[in-house]
Amino acid sequence: MGEDARAAGHPFIVAIKPLVDAMGGAMVAPQEAQGDDVVLAWEGEDVVAVRLPHLSDSLDHILAELERRHGVPLAELDRRTKQSVVRILETRGAFSVRHGVETVAGALGVSRFTVYNYLNRENGRSTN
Repeated sequence: MGEDARAAGHPFIVAIKPLVDAMGGAMVAPQEAQGDDVVLAWEGEDVVAVRLPHLSDSLDHILAELERRHGVPLAELDRRTKQSVVRILETRGAFSVRHGVETVAGALGVSRFTVYNYLNRENGRSTN
C-alpha cells in the first residue's frame, strides 16, 4: 500500500483487509485513488482507497480462494465437493462471466458438459 506504516496499522484498514483480499481488490492511499477506486473514510477522515478488481480477474481470484479454503487443487476434490463448488460459483455469478464455464471446468479438471450437468442437477432440485 502506498502509505506509511501507521496508516497500514489503522484499525479500519486492519478490519477491511480480509474483505478486500477475498474480493481480489487492492488498497492504496486515498491520494492515489483514481477512476473507479472507492475511497473509504473513518471518523470523517479519508483512510484508504480500495481498487476493485477487473471482472475478468474476479473468477480466477474466487477459484484461487476456493482452492485455499479446501487445501488442495480443485481438480483433486471428490465429485460431491466439486458439485458444491459449482453451486458456490453459481451463487457468486461465475457463469455470467465470458468463458466462465470453461474456466471453472479447467480448474475442476472436468469437461464443460460436466459443469453444465452439475448446474442442471442443482437447478432441477430447486424447481421441485
